Amino acid sequence: MNQSQIAGKWKEIKGEIRKAWGDLTDDQLEQTKGNMESISGLIQQKFGLTKEQASAKLNSVYSKFDSAAESAKDSLRKSNERDRDNLN
Repeated sequence: MNQSQIAGKWKEIKGEIRKAWGDLTDDQLEQTKGNMESISGLIQQKFGLTKEQASAKLNSVYSKFDSAAESAKDSLRKSNERDRDNLN
């Protein structure tokens, strides 16, 4: 799911994210501007999850909206791999 697809469905996606993580506010989500990495970081920080945990659950939310969510999953997966490589 690319950024324009996210923007087009942002209200719906935001609602699903709030269902999954009820303590997130609209303001917090709006500050991320729909960026998956920013949302993932917010979730990690607020709920004490690992990047992988937050990404996995966030991917499941995004996948409800578009079969093109694979590109978003790949983006997060690559980001996770880069982070792991940088730690080694």
